[in-house]
Amino acid sequence: MHVLVTGGAGFIGGHLAEAFLADGLDVTVLDMMDPFYDLGIKEHTRDVHRELAAKRGVDYSFVEGDVRDADLVDELVADADYVYHQAAKAGVRPSVEAPREYDEVNVDGTLNLLDAARKTDIERFVMASSSSVYGGREEYVPFSETDPTLPVSPYGASKLAAERYACAYHEVYDLPAVALRYFTVYGPRMRPNMAISNFVSRCINGDAPVVYGDGTQTRDFTFIDDVLAANRTLLDTDAADGEAVNIGSTDNIEIRTLAAEIREQLAPELELAFAERYDADAEHTHADTTKAQALLGYDPEHTIREGVAKFIAWYRENREWYEPLVLAS
Repeated sequence: MHVLVTGGAGFIGGHLAEAFLADGLDVTVLDMMDPFYDLGIKEHTRDVHRELAAKRGVDYSFVEGDVRDADLVDELVADADYVYHQAAKAGVRPSVEAPREYDEVNVDGTLNLLDAARKTDIERFVMASSSSVYGGREEYVPFSETDPTLPVSPYGASKLAAERYACAYHEVYDLPAVALRYFTVYGPRMRPNMAISNFVSRCINGDAPVVYGDGTQTRDFTFIDDVLAANRTLLDTDAADGEAVNIGSTDNIEIRTLAAEIREQLAPELELAFAERYDADAEHTHADTTKAQALLGYDPEHTIREGVAKFIAWYRENREWYEPLVLAS
């Protein structure tokens, strides 16, 4: 079985590729190595993949390229049994500065992959969507897939357009496509500019964790292992084909509470610092995972406190190589 993982040197894609290799599957990674954050993290992930593939005796290929390259995408998809499309321009805040680039990568790039997939007898096309499609309006919390999708950022709009194309390709071309709406995924090798990695690195180094806004905004943080479990299920079931499905923790927490809890674990003497909030940030995210439970048997195992404790333990073990990259970003 051969899996193509786009964005497979990134955070979620990197863990997916690692999980598939560990399961004994052949994996091709397509990643453009976008320096959105220090490339040392992606390079480390690629090394992990190569070592694991050699250990497991499976095929692993790394292709540095862009999902906007239709010819390259056609070539790679033609050889795959499954496509896990994780490549995207990430980040709500930077999307405000470059909306067209987000459209080109997240929408046009997805269309290239969908067009390539419908030309083949692919088993399944799984794409990463985002809780940003909901927009964070308090009256709809927790968000259900039947609630209005009202993104408040170009990033959210681009992810919504991409997932709607995936679902439309299922309807029109009978492509077995699924869109997973991730809710703030975190864990080992996470992006340095995420709240949890930022809070942990600052506290460990004696600097106050910085909260944007008053900290009353809430997030549903999802530990990476729970995301992997949902994706692995889609290797074996067609129950979610044509659907957009929430993948969250079923819980949420105020950002100021999260910062305070991390501080208490690492540096209780520090005071929280506050900075101006970004307008494009959603006020709240919180997943209703009833649909994921029904279709995929999804049952997240990690509370935010358990997941953060695991991340802190991992951070300490990997501080030598990871922390300089966090601080440089």
